Amino acid sequence: MTRPSSGRAGPVEWAGLAVLALPTVLLGLDLTVLHLALPSLAVDLSPSGTQELWIVDAYGFLVAGFLISMGTLGDRIGRRRLLMIGGVAFVAASFAAAYAPTPEVLIASRAALGVAGATLMPSTLALISNMFHDSRQRALAIGLWATFFAGGMAAGPLVGGVLLQYFWWGAAFLLAVPVIGLMLVLAPVLLPEYRAPRSGRFDLLSVLLSLLAILPVVYAVKEFAKEGPSLPVLTAAAAGAVFAVVFVRRQLHLQSPLLDVTLFGNRAFSVSLGMMLVGLVGVGGTMLLTTQYLQLVEQLPPLVAGLWYGPPALMMMLSSILAPVLARRVRPGYVVAGVLGLSSAGYALLGLVGPSGGLYLVVGAFSLVYLGLGAIAALGTDLVVGAAPPEKAGSASAMSETVQELGLAAGIALVGSLSASLYSSRMDTEALAALPAHTAQTVENSLSGAASVAEEIPAPVFGQAQEAFIVGLNTVGWTGAAVVLVLAAVTAVMLRHVGAEDAAGPGDGSGEDRSGPGGAACAAGRTAADSAR
Repeated sequence: MTRPSSGRAGPVEWAGLAVLALPTVLLGLDLTVLHLALPSLAVDLSPSGTQELWIVDAYGFLVAGFLISMGTLGDRIGRRRLLMIGGVAFVAASFAAAYAPTPEVLIASRAALGVAGATLMPSTLALISNMFHDSRQRALAIGLWATFFAGGMAAGPLVGGVLLQYFWWGAAFLLAVPVIGLMLVLAPVLLPEYRAPRSGRFDLLSVLLSLLAILPVVYAVKEFAKEGPSLPVLTAAAAGAVFAVVFVRRQLHLQSPLLDVTLFGNRAFSVSLGMMLVGLVGVGGTMLLTTQYLQLVEQLPPLVAGLWYGPPALMMMLSSILAPVLARRVRPGYVVAGVLGLSSAGYALLGLVGPSGGLYLVVGAFSLVYLGLGAIAALGTDLVVGAAPPEKAGSASAMSETVQELGLAAGIALVGSLSASLYSSRMDTEALAALPAHTAQTVENSLSGAASVAEEIPAPVFGQAQEAFIVGLNTVGWTGAAVVLVLAAVTAVMLRHVGAEDAAGPGDGSGEDRSGPGGAACAAGRTAADSAR
């Protein structure tokens, strides 16, 4: 693939971006397509409440665990090559998940999908940095990339609803087959290959240390949310922290590190990562609860419930496209803070939802939540990737996607576990005692469990289960409103040095201008970070 002499991308590069949209949309879909399928899945496989959460978030946690390693591996063996290898592995794991006979097999298949997904995500974003050298075009391309991913997430419930209308829950996984098949055909024609010069050897010990740093923390987060502080939780968290320190020290002494930790000295880079992590925790958990509300409280069929996700999806896509444009004239930190303020109002609306008549309120609230997600994904990603030199784009992309995946998965674990705990505490033990032991345990586990045995229990018991679920949704809403409002204020302050007008100029076409939203926002961020050190 040849680049125009001006350094600006031509038709081939934009066609290549369309090819990258295929796995990007698929990865977004895979995060959310199961949310509407949980009730059907619960009937077929009878998972416990804990297994339900693992089925949903095992994918995201394994993606987060392997992204750093895979991002750097792509820099070494070739980003396009890794994309294609990962595509084949993703299809194989999708088949295993689609026909999983037990919850355990499905969880293992979702974990395998996470490892395969970790090969796809950094490759897509890093290749954009190779294809689009002009800073304005790159900002637009990254905004579109964020729109693809966010659109896939938003479309997940709708696609899941359509599939459940005509097929069984496993069909949701088979979407990967035609999507990845088309990508494998077009990628060698439209995508460039890139290997980082002087990349050095791939340090397997660093890979092991990165996993030992991330996975114990993942375990601690899940178990803390479910059981509270305990010796295993504290031990896992401490072990993760120790291995993280060892990992960082090793990276500082390696000539070719797995992760360039010096990037964290850039304020725009570090703050943007933190903003995405915290912001997406609330989105991940709220997404799970609202899909359950539509099906299990409003009693909407999967297809109709999926259609109600149309307005939130539109808000997310508009935000991911318009936020980078607005950031050309207004400081990116202020843009994100303003959108997060609206998102906080959305969370507050969830705190007002009652046991009936809350359909429009929930959809409106989640539309505002998704508005914040679009801005975080687009501007945060552009700031992070723009802070890195071209040869480190894979590593920076992996960090961006690691915190996004970890935030979404941690949100499902934390928020889901908090909601489940409140749900169980609100159930009437006397009413449950009158039921058969197995049925009572199923009802007490979760609202989706109660729905799976709804014909076996009295209507008042199921009504109480719905009310208990609403208590959890309200608590999550008010908590999210407070946290996101604080996040908005912190973002405005910490990113106030990243300029808008100063950053609006086009890149020089050399590929060395690693600028951010609207032109060179990330270059301004580096300057501000240097002055703030």
